[in-house]
Amino acid sequence: MEIELEMVSRWLIVEEGHNPSTDYFILPFLNKLSANYERLSFDAPPEKEKIHDACIIFVRYIPRRWQLFLKKNIDLISKIYLFMDDDLFDWRVFSNLPVKYKAKLLRYSWSRQKWLKSVEAQLLVSTPYLQKKYSDWKPSLLQPEPVRGDIVSSVNVFYHGSASHKEDILWLRPIVEEVLRQNLSLTFEIIGDGRVNRLFNDLPRVQVLHPMKWPTYLSLLQSRQRAIGLAPLLDLPFNRARSHTKFFDITQSGAVGVYAAGDVYGKVIRHRENGLLLPMNPSQWIEGILSLAEDEVLRENMLAEARKCL
Repeated sequence: MEIELEMVSRWLIVEEGHNPSTDYFILPFLNKLSANYERLSFDAPPEKEKIHDACIIFVRYIPRRWQLFLKKNIDLISKIYLFMDDDLFDWRVFSNLPVKYKAKLLRYSWSRQKWLKSVEAQLLVSTPYLQKKYSDWKPSLLQPEPVRGDIVSSVNVFYHGSASHKEDILWLRPIVEEVLRQNLSLTFEIIGDGRVNRLFNDLPRVQVLHPMKWPTYLSLLQSRQRAIGLAPLLDLPFNRARSHTKFFDITQSGAVGVYAAGDVYGKVIRHRENGLLLPMNPSQWIEGILSLAEDEVLRENMLAEARKCL
């Protein structure tokens, strides 16, 4: 099936955040067309002017608010497409899926078939299997392509604290957000449960690792190259009894640390010699992390000094 392009002024991709389906299939397809497109989230439909003569591509799911919005403004748009790279229309194949995921497919994909047909939507699919199975829709087959982009050497920043560091983690959250915003080569790694994952879920380039047993953690420290370890320590009753063992963790992982000034780390850290020793001031931590990230020589020199303390 050929996609009619004559009346298409632009394409709007409606997706549940950035995702591999769009990156592997939709963007290569639109780039080949030299199409003018915009990526929109599920959160809120745009102003009506934005959809005028536009093609709408839903990626896998159709949120209710978008469906209602298009029902009221169906005459303004050029065409509706649904892209699916799984069998989203046959509930019988959902049987072995987790209940929550199955409910999501039923709610946002399977249940939308009748409406899609009523608005003469077209299907875009990822495999010949789906193209054949839903041949009555006359779907177009899209080919996947690898994600293109400049490969940027990353600088890993990490904080490995247990659940007892909840307040320190909350304190770090805006600092991490700011350094990630200012330096796109930075990545951030943290250990935590679902609450920590939700806390950092909206930040780019963040990895949340599950809590693990001590032997596993020791192997983790040596498994990858890290650059900057963080050791905040708020003045809280529970924190006052802590030792400086995070200095060992950070140094043994091959990183240099940013440490909270005070009795705990002050006994081992010499500022700008074997680590940064900073007061618990967010602006100073942001500046310290960013300056370390940009100065590899300084990190190497400080790491060498830190290793002499082990």
